Amino acid sequence: MFQSTFLQYLKQVLPQNTSMIDAVATALQISYDAAHRRVSLKSKFSLDESVTLANYYNLSLDRLFETSAPEFVSVEKTKHIENEQELQLYFEESHDSLFPLLKQKESRILYSAKDIPLFYNLNGDTLSRFKYYVWLKLLDPSFANRSFESFTPKLSLIESGKKLGSLYQDLNTSEIWDITTVNSTLKQIHFYYKAGLVATTVALELCHLLKLLVKDISDKLASKNETFQFFYNELHLMNNNVLVSTPNMQSLYVPFTLLSYYKTSDRLTCKEAESFLNKQLQNSKLLNTAGEKERNQFFNKIQSKISALYNLIEATQVLDFE
Repeated sequence: MFQSTFLQYLKQVLPQNTSMIDAVATALQISYDAAHRRVSLKSKFSLDESVTLANYYNLSLDRLFETSAPEFVSVEKTKHIENEQELQLYFEESHDSLFPLLKQKESRILYSAKDIPLFYNLNGDTLSRFKYYVWLKLLDPSFANRSFESFTPKLSLIESGKKLGSLYQDLNTSEIWDITTVNSTLKQIHFYYKAGLVATTVALELCHLLKLLVKDISDKLASKNETFQFFYNELHLMNNNVLVSTPNMQSLYVPFTLLSYYKTSDRLTCKEAESFLNKQLQNSKLLNTAGEKERNQFFNKIQSKISALYNLIEATQVLDFE
């Protein structure tokens, strides 16, 4: 029974028109005939083979033993992060978790953006390095009293971040934002500037880069990019949940600490999440198709918030009352 259920589970995550026998043979590095015997249930998978298949195709063996009770859900949890090396591992494992899903045709990401989506802050510029700094300040005890200027992330961390961020390019993506989506980044810049851990010139540069990021998103809408949908919702609070849908399965990513998240591919849970997120979309304004006036009003409000912080920092530098 286990083998039959496991093969059904494997079939769900394989791209359409992919041979199950080829998939098993490739992962286990066995002959076509040996793979055929296992797929036809004439031979059994060993424990090691089951684990190898699960790792190769990013499957959760826990799902094979899920209870049928809808109030219980099996989830995967990312590892705790306490240092730069673990942050890099987080990027790598997140990439490996998403890649098998996003490489499939017709895959889709639905992102409820309480904060600016993580993928926008992984390109290696000063703003992305500042986000790394903020995360490590809150997670790594050794970062106490450490200034941003003294932080030089390792090249391997930057490259792993870029690799994860690259998954987000040219995808079928829907994002739900509110005016407050930029608030946490603005608060972080202001807090560490006031704490004397970010220099004035750097704080001003961070504001400038944030304005450019928002402008890039606005320009993407104006370019009529058909794979990118941007919704404005002022009724519901976003929660940074991410729903990834493919023709064969769905996966829901739910944050539970600063960066860590729970992942589940439970069908009922994902369908319920999809239903809720679709209701949010129904109560949101699609800025892709909105008039230029409405689109500009939304982005101008966000740019005004960033400009207000920029002006505050610049005025403090000039007046120096404190």
